[in-house]
Amino acid sequence: MNQPRVVLGLSAVIVAVAEDAPYVAVTRDGDFTALPFGPFDPAGDRTLELSLRRWVSEQTGFEIGYVEQLYTFGDRGRETPLPAARDANDPDRLISISYLALTPSRAVLDRAGARWRSWYDFFPWEDWRDGRPPLIDRVLAPQLRAWAQEASDGEVAAQRRARVRLAFALDGAVWNEERALDRYELLYEAGLAGEAARDRARFIGKPEPKPESAPELGEPMASDHRRILATAISRLRAKIKYRPVVFELAPEKFTLLHLQRLVEAIAGLELHKQNFRRLLDRTGLVEGAGEFDTSAGGRPAELFRCRRETLSERPVGGVHVPAPRD
Repeated sequence: MNQPRVVLGLSAVIVAVAEDAPYVAVTRDGDFTALPFGPFDPAGDRTLELSLRRWVSEQTGFEIGYVEQLYTFGDRGRETPLPAARDANDPDRLISISYLALTPSRAVLDRAGARWRSWYDFFPWEDWRDGRPPLIDRVLAPQLRAWAQEASDGEVAAQRRARVRLAFALDGAVWNEERALDRYELLYEAGLAGEAARDRARFIGKPEPKPESAPELGEPMASDHRRILATAISRLRAKIKYRPVVFELAPEKFTLLHLQRLVEAIAGLELHKQNFRRLLDRTGLVEGAGEFDTSAGGRPAELFRCRRETLSERPVGGVHVPAPRD
């Protein structure tokens, strides 16, 4: 009897944030945009992290700094078809360990197909900086409500309606920016995510359909990389509230407005300027650098820097992000 063959893969969500958007480093895998990824070689790779760093460097030309483990993905069928449709070299199960890496700038990616992409290209409904995205009520809500009503069981239909309402802030529910993964999972389950039809075809051994262009539903990604990216978005949006990780994404010297714009880009929400600055004052995490930014013209803005010693002196929280106003 043949032993099941399990392959361990590694993937990286590398995030750099600018005032206009958070960006992730991506590559190409056939017709689909992909995160940097590759298999772990038990014989040749001394550690998981070293293997990940090698794959990222080979696929992007970028050397990542600090990384943290994000999540392990191992659902049946995430990569491999049913046994009847499987190639002899296909594994029985592909387990993927994902990592989150933060960098303060978009370094040059010097490999073919490697580039930086806004994560809102893949999740356009997540950006509320200009208010509630119209596509939620115009496109997503009608289709999700129709999907909920399709359930033959009344209790299942009610559960679906409740999940849709809470995830997409319908019928008076409050938007929770941390639920990015929940929202993607709902769209996938409802068959609205582009990956759903492809994965169904792969699982039964049929030809995979070409990715369709549906900007309002977000660009599909290879494998379950959009699910991995949604997990990273949820993690980072939560983490900026209880840890000062925004300084890992900021330049060494910054204006307070620039720092606020970075937080807004990550959260997908607009923040109150004075409240944000009062919060920074209370943390004691920033101090004047004794310099001014004159690049924008007009009145020069004071430059600040992070007081790194504060991080080692005492526990420091993150940035309060209020619920959006409709």
